[in-house]
Amino acid sequence: MTKRLARADVPTEETWRLEDLFPTADDWRNELDAAVAHIPSVSAFRGRLAEGAVVLLECLEATEQLMMRMLRVGTYAFLRFSEDGSNPVNQGMMGRVSSAQAQVGAAIAFLQPEILALPDGTIERYLQEEPRLSPFRRHLEQVLSNKPYVLSHETEAALAALGEVFAAPSNIYGLSKSGDMSFDSVRDSKGQETPVSFATYEETLELSPDTVLRRSAYASFSEGLKRYQNTFGGTFGVEVKKNVAMARTRRFKSATHMFLHEQEVSEEFYHNLLRTIQAGLAPHMRRYVELRKKVLGLDEVMYCDIEAPLDPGFRPGITYEEGSRLILDSVEIMGAEYAQIVRAALQDRWIDRVDNIGKSTGGFCAPVYDVHPYVLTTWGGNMRSVFTIAHELGHSVHMVLSSRNQRLINTDMSRVFVEAPSTFNELLLARCILGGQCDGQMRRWVLMQMLATYYHNFVRHMLEAELTKRVYDLAEKGNPVTAALLSQLKGEILQEYWGGAVRIDDGARLTWMRQPHYYMGLYSYTYSAGLVTATVVAENLAKDGQAVAEQWVRVLKAGSTRKPLDLARMAGVDLEDEATVRRATDYVGRVVDELVQSF
Repeated sequence: MTKRLARADVPTEETWRLEDLFPTADDWRNELDAAVAHIPSVSAFRGRLAEGAVVLLECLEATEQLMMRMLRVGTYAFLRFSEDGSNPVNQGMMGRVSSAQAQVGAAIAFLQPEILALPDGTIERYLQEEPRLSPFRRHLEQVLSNKPYVLSHETEAALAALGEVFAAPSNIYGLSKSGDMSFDSVRDSKGQETPVSFATYEETLELSPDTVLRRSAYASFSEGLKRYQNTFGGTFGVEVKKNVAMARTRRFKSATHMFLHEQEVSEEFYHNLLRTIQAGLAPHMRRYVELRKKVLGLDEVMYCDIEAPLDPGFRPGITYEEGSRLILDSVEIMGAEYAQIVRAALQDRWIDRVDNIGKSTGGFCAPVYDVHPYVLTTWGGNMRSVFTIAHELGHSVHMVLSSRNQRLINTDMSRVFVEAPSTFNELLLARCILGGQCDGQMRRWVLMQMLATYYHNFVRHMLEAELTKRVYDLAEKGNPVTAALLSQLKGEILQEYWGGAVRIDDGARLTWMRQPHYYMGLYSYTYSAGLVTATVVAENLAKDGQAVAEQWVRVLKAGSTRKPLDLARMAGVDLEDEATVRRATDYVGRVVDELVQSF
């Protein structure tokens, strides 16, 4: 049995280089103290914004500097916690940052109310009088759009001071997941014992060609989830109740309306996207699992079988170095600047790829405006791991390009667009491999990886979004959110989608416990919005080449200077057109067709 390493024992070359942020922990502590000491430089502007455009400019610049410092110290603490959430030192760092962030939030809480209290037309006049305010125009327009929902300064300050409390459900979930949960070891078909963790289950065991191992790990994983269901149900319920209460306090018609207002999209767009993707994709994915049942010789397809490899005997290993070369080859079409960023990420330790006790599961890319992004993943030595890294490096390129061309205030991306560059990178990788010299078996293997991307974004995350929608609909009517309700709803959603093609058991019903996305507002559906954009842009790239690549780079450099749907339109994609969405689901259907025909 392979023993999971402690963080102190992992190879340095497989970890991220956080010294790029702060050479030592003492440097981090000093900067955190300095950032907190910087707070009065912003709060000193309270009550002064009516004095003129220059005063507003100085206030916004001071706020931006404070946020830049806080983002840097906050990201460092978050990365330390992510690499080992079981370490008390890292837990303490997160606690210190949370406290400081609450202080900052309270100190700057006057900004929105005071800007909105200015007489109508004042901001427009300030923008005309002071050209240096121009980079803040988009931000100021967003602030003005919040006018019906902003409370008094005193109330906003009180709410900001409670930021640490409001973050408690998410923090408790993360702490329990990384530091408390354990799972029983299992044996494979040869009797060999294998440890189970969140990371190993999701990255390797769920993908094992060994049905005995895969299903045993699923049973162990499900039992582990079951032991914590009431705790996680409680945190989920508090998160929902908090958001419903906040929406009512701010006079939004619902929590959903509050989240979508922040994302700058309409409820009509949100509901149409959920409906169109689920309806368009379900027939294709049911054919996909029926193929899986036939090829793998299963009596039935269980939830843990959905991602099992269709070619169990074809499992060529891949090294990190080989995967890196593939990714670099795939992005050459995007030009030198794009490729240089990817190369730096792969070679200069922007990526933490080793598994260890206490490490966060899944993958993410964390931006640091004045340094470079950091990527967390768990390398599994398979093509899926390569695709995961490609995905996160899509975020990295986006973050670097927007940071080089925009001020910090214009790099805060809407979630509706933010997953487009990442999934686009996955498609670049797939198309590069398929366009090279690969035999029929390799082609089939890659098609499966592509379907894995669409499964995660168009199925798994979209069904998470459907659960979120139903939970909030019930919560708005006063229904309590409990573990039992969440399992019931998740089971119903899965049953409706798969239509009997997949056996929905208690383990499947408990999958609402697997994702942190539920603590991030309406996040899950945005993966699908991003993948629609990425699919259409990738198809256009295959047809028109360099012109599309150059335009996509321009879109990434634009940062958040436009609304998310306008950024998509800038890239040639109309997300409000159902035909555009169907174009993406039809593409998945063609991939399934080719896969079916290959057997």
